[in-house]
Amino acid sequence: QVQLVESGGGLVQAGGSLRLSCAASGRFFSINNMGWYRQAPGKQRELVASITRGGSTNYVDSVKGRFTISRDNAKNTVYLQMNSLKPEDTAVYHCNAKGFDRSTLRDLEVWGQGTLVTVSS
Repeated sequence: QVQLVESGGGLVQAGGSLRLSCAASGRFFSINNMGWYRQAPGKQRELVASITRGGSTNYVDSVKGRFTISRDNAKNTVYLQMNSLKPEDTAVYHCNAKGFDRSTLRDLEVWGQGTLVTVSS
C-alpha cells in the first residue's frame, strides 16, 4: 500500500519561513511527478508547485520567488521551502504523487492527509 506522510506545517508570523516534507512509502511505487497543493477555507484546491523525477519545476505565480520545491529520489521525499510567508498562504497543504504501481501494473495517484499552515499578520 502506498502512503504519503507529510510534516512541517504550523503557525508562523508573516515574513517567516516553514519547510514542508512529504515521504512516500510503497516498495512497488515508481514515482514520476510530485507536488504540493493547497486549499484555503472556502476556496478550491490549487496546485502550488510540482517537480518531475528529473527535477523540472513548476510554480503558481503567487509563490514564485518565495517557495522552492525539491525532492530526494533516493528517499522518495519531496520538500517545499516556504519563505516570506503571507497571510494569504494560509491553507491546508496536501502532498501529491503520480507514478506507476509495479504490483498492479497501473498508473497511480496518491494524496497525503494534509498539513495546516497558518500565517498570522
